[in-house]
Amino acid sequence: MSENDTAGPRSADGAEEPPYRAGFACLIGRPNAGKSTLTNALVGEKVAITSSKPQTTRHTIRGIVNAPTSQLVLVDTPGLHKPRTLLGERLNDLVRETLLNVDVVGFCLPSDQRIGPGDQFIARELVELRQARRTPVIALATKSDKVDRQRLAEHLIAIDQLGEWAEIVPCSATRGDQVDIVGQVLAKHLPTSPGPLYPDDVLTDEPMTVMIAELVREAALEGVRDELPHSLAVVVEEMVPREDRPAGKPLMDVRVNVFVERSSQKAIVIGRGGSRLREVGATAREGIEKLLGQRIHLDLHVKVAKDWQRDPKQLQRLGF
Repeated sequence: MSENDTAGPRSADGAEEPPYRAGFACLIGRPNAGKSTLTNALVGEKVAITSSKPQTTRHTIRGIVNAPTSQLVLVDTPGLHKPRTLLGERLNDLVRETLLNVDVVGFCLPSDQRIGPGDQFIARELVELRQARRTPVIALATKSDKVDRQRLAEHLIAIDQLGEWAEIVPCSATRGDQVDIVGQVLAKHLPTSPGPLYPDDVLTDEPMTVMIAELVREAALEGVRDELPHSLAVVVEEMVPREDRPAGKPLMDVRVNVFVERSSQKAIVIGRGGSRLREVGATAREGIEKLLGQRIHLDLHVKVAKDWQRDPKQLQRLGF
């Protein structure tokens, strides 16, 4: 092969332009490591549910980052963790399956927390991945805005000692620090491509009903007791345009069921006199209307599906 065969296209002034790259990246980390927040910051729009409660992501959400010379398709995963239920086992299987089908991995290690057994567990999994697939892993020191420079330096040293990484990048998704660098570093490790994998105006390929369900679940998770996040599942039952509306004022009826495992949890979600459920509805409706670009009527119902996390039939019915 001659030198010209391997050279990339040249610009008007004769300089060689970098090759176009497109592919899939996976953000991985223990629960609440900042994966979803970083996904949203990279995409520039909200495509992944975020919450202060760990273990909020249950579906792999693809966020798409377009740049002049690359298209980075981000696959956000649940946090890898030691499973206590059948749901937990299925979420871990989902992560491992995702890892085998991406071009580069971003390992999120929050700067405001010491590296612990959970991080070491994931690091061991990634060693096996590198041996099997030679997939590059970028270590990301997330939440860098929450610590001082001395603590961040100590954290970066600890990350370096944890394993072998293609690169280590500190970043803060909430403040926007180095988010563009993270995108560039991940894109650098993608394969060359004749063009983008998705149209320029697409930000995610997640089904609309799943995104609506996630917005409701995010609203329901805020301000509730710690035992509730794992027990909450949301299903969009139907979305129907309201008939006989004026042409310029459409209205969508959205019916959503929120499932919990026990009657006591149902009471928590509904709140005294329905006050909590009204808050959830108002917050979720705002996000859904922004997503759909039109007004909606949100019909929320809370139902008990006893011990659904441990029941294979109920897990399947709820989409897991």
